[in-house]
Amino acid sequence: MDRPVIRPRRLRTGPAMRRLVAQTSLEPRHLVLPMFVADGLDEPRPIGSMPGVVQHTLDSLRTAAREAVDAGVGGLMLFGVPKPEDKDAVGSGADDDAGILNRGLAALRADLGDDTVLMADTCLDEFTDHGHCGVLDDHGVIDNDATVDRYVSMSLAQARAGAHLLGPSGMMDGQVGAMRQALDLDGFTDTGILAYTAKYSSAFYGPFREAVGSSLHGDRKTYQQDPANRSEALRELRLDLAEGADIVMVKPAMSYVDIVRDVANEVDVPVAAYQISGEYAMITAAAERGWIDRDAAILESLTGIRRAGADIVLTYWATEVAQRLG
Repeated sequence: MDRPVIRPRRLRTGPAMRRLVAQTSLEPRHLVLPMFVADGLDEPRPIGSMPGVVQHTLDSLRTAAREAVDAGVGGLMLFGVPKPEDKDAVGSGADDDAGILNRGLAALRADLGDDTVLMADTCLDEFTDHGHCGVLDDHGVIDNDATVDRYVSMSLAQARAGAHLLGPSGMMDGQVGAMRQALDLDGFTDTGILAYTAKYSSAFYGPFREAVGSSLHGDRKTYQQDPANRSEALRELRLDLAEGADIVMVKPAMSYVDIVRDVANEVDVPVAAYQISGEYAMITAAAERGWIDRDAAILESLTGIRRAGADIVLTYWATEVAQRLG
């Protein structure tokens, strides 16, 4: 029997060797922490379907944000949760300077300045009484252009509050271009746009709906992408880039790593991917039952998203992993 001359296992012989030849790195700067700030709370409220994640008060938000920044995370993505009685059909609280999201942004910018990249969810779903990402017409259908007008107003409020990057997540046609034009005309030329370029209609958003106290009736299949479609993401990508997107994102991440790779192959701007609530919940639940190694699964999942081509990964484990990586 001939013995092999070429032995790939030589490069797997120990931790030092594997570290030397590793092709994908995972560093704290690659990670962004999504955070929820809720109006009217006296103390943080645990999110049952996302063990370890909470709706923050303004005070606890500031403490957790500082912890994340001290751990070296690359950025923070903030979502606002208004009181149920403050929701209405057009999401008035979204562009109110006194609304919970804009107050949270202002508090974090005052505390952290430019020590991190402060990102804002530029979407109406948390603020509407029907739970959709936009304004409904008389037939109960999302009015694309009326919704974009609301995003423009929301983006200006978030820029005033101090966000460095705005994340329009509603998948409305023309949203990036309209926001870019409005920001530039109002003097916010340095405020960037993180485009939710490929956001799919996913079953894995379930826990997030609890996290933001969603009032959703129906589904979002008329504006979020069909999970069956692949090349459509590249069409959305070309549009977002033409409209001025600074960073492009794929959401969800783990079930759509092929889309992450497709997007990464096409662009010369940073690519982000969002490891969403359901992905977090699956790993957490399996680990709680002793079915998988929790810490190893977390690192493997994040490394896989990076390997697929993501420069930036939004994950609810950002602070924990950043602390672990040192």
